[in-house]
Amino acid sequence: MPDMREAKLKMQLQCPMPSLDTDIVTLGHGSGGLLTNRLLDKGVFQLFQNEALQRREDGAVLNLQGATAFTTDSFVVSPIFFPGGDIGELAVNGTINDLAMCGARPQYLSLSFILEEGLPIADFWKVLVSVKFAAEQAGVAVVTGDTKVVERGKGDQVFINTTGLGTLHPRARLGMPQVRAGDRLLVSGPLATHGMAIMSVREGLTFESAIESDTRPLNEVVWHCLETFGDGVRLLRDPTRGGLATVLNELARDGRLGLEISQDRIPVQESVAAACELLGLDPLYVANEGIFVAVVDERVAEPMVEMLRSRPGSSDAAIIGEVVNEHAGQVVLRSAIGGRRVVQMLAGEQLPRIC
Repeated sequence: MPDMREAKLKMQLQCPMPSLDTDIVTLGHGSGGLLTNRLLDKGVFQLFQNEALQRREDGAVLNLQGATAFTTDSFVVSPIFFPGGDIGELAVNGTINDLAMCGARPQYLSLSFILEEGLPIADFWKVLVSVKFAAEQAGVAVVTGDTKVVERGKGDQVFINTTGLGTLHPRARLGMPQVRAGDRLLVSGPLATHGMAIMSVREGLTFESAIESDTRPLNEVVWHCLETFGDGVRLLRDPTRGGLATVLNELARDGRLGLEISQDRIPVQESVAAACELLGLDPLYVANEGIFVAVVDERVAEPMVEMLRSRPGSSDAAIIGEVVNEHAGQVVLRSAIGGRRVVQMLAGEQLPRIC
């Protein structure tokens, strides 16, 4: 994603950090008084300029027409800066993608920070600029929010909570009631890159090909899928925590249908596969942040994959399996050597603090 990185670097250069009172976040920055107002005035309000936010009220008055999607999420990733992104970009993209999985075009975001005393102001500014960059890339406005500060040792640098609102595509008919036997299962890109980007930093691993998080907004590509294929798109999910295996198990359980997937069709980058093998992890269970799983009518599966492969971030899109009437409630993997095994839902926490 060189163009995206260049655009982000350009924004960082265009948004130099303002002169503030201290070099670190203090408890006074969460007091609601002078330090709080200076941080918000010179930081948040100048950076995220829009009519709703500039009113500086306790909430935002919005004008939404038609069916509306609504979601909320919290982000506690460690480390907060990782190859390919940071917690700010991740928070925006993660919330936008939750709306996109509903078939919605995101319009508005709330943004709330819990900062730990001692966080370098320069790091907080980098996160803010990343939020601005991601929001502008996705065409959404940050319209309200909040900032709190906790004592040193009571947090981990920064936690972010977001809420998103968006309007549904008129052709979106998504949900388990639409899924039926014969439908195909698609993934829009390679698995496990986000989780392994985080783990490569935590474990100090280096590979010939750098592993970078796949965090990106999915709203435009999903909107285009709905424009083109309409109700041929039955259901969408983003395989974040728990990965592909957990998402597929949820679908099999909720739909009371069987799912079959083929190991040799599932796209995984070589460096990611090598990292997973080194750490004893299964790519099926590792978190993703820039791909989606789709259940689609078999008639639109091939055209949709072809369309996805022509778009940035989706060149490895693939049909990985199908919905079947057999073994209801289970996901069965056909291995590369012809064997079959049941893919269980993730038990416990494989990679903590991943998003």
